[in-house]
Amino acid sequence: MLKTILKVVGGIVAVIVLFFGTIYGLTLAKVDISSFFVMISPKDKSTRPSPGAVSKATFGTTNCSIDYSKPAKKGREVFGKLVPYGEVWRTGANEATSISFDKDVVVAGKPLKAGTYQLFTIPTADKWTIIFNSKSGQWGAFFHDEKSDVLRVEVPQSSSDEALESLALSFETAPETGLLIAWDKTRVFVPISAQ
Repeated sequence: MLKTILKVVGGIVAVIVLFFGTIYGLTLAKVDISSFFVMISPKDKSTRPSPGAVSKATFGTTNCSIDYSKPAKKGREVFGKLVPYGEVWRTGANEATSISFDKDVVVAGKPLKAGTYQLFTIPTADKWTIIFNSKSGQWGAFFHDEKSDVLRVEVPQSSSDEALESLALSFETAPETGLLIAWDKTRVFVPISAQ
């Protein structure tokens, strides 16, 4: 009886190791397996550990929306540790953050065509690179392809005395229009205006 139990447990462990080893190997080989992660993710984003959120605004006559997942600090040091400096970040959790504009806009002084983009960022201690990528349906930043980047802009980082427990992405309409990225004590404002 013990031999049978050990064989079953050994078989289960082998399958688990093989499965995760394959996923890890494909990731290292830069094979895009985003559709697999999307398929196994709970469709109801509110039930995830990093729940989904949507922010919408209108700049002039341009409708903007952003769809992202809200990771929490949970006592961790966020920027420079949990989110490493100098590396591409999905700007949230789970799927890459998606941002849409129904008309052409100007982002930090540079034109961006109407459309839906994956929003990636590269945080550093004093400034962030904001990336609008045209490849949809990406999971995380594991398979970020620079060839699909449509626009990159740099914006300064600032600090606040107030620490936010969860990531918040929101459109601001006054005194300037744009996107505010806020988490822990870090604040990044990306100017966005209608063309």
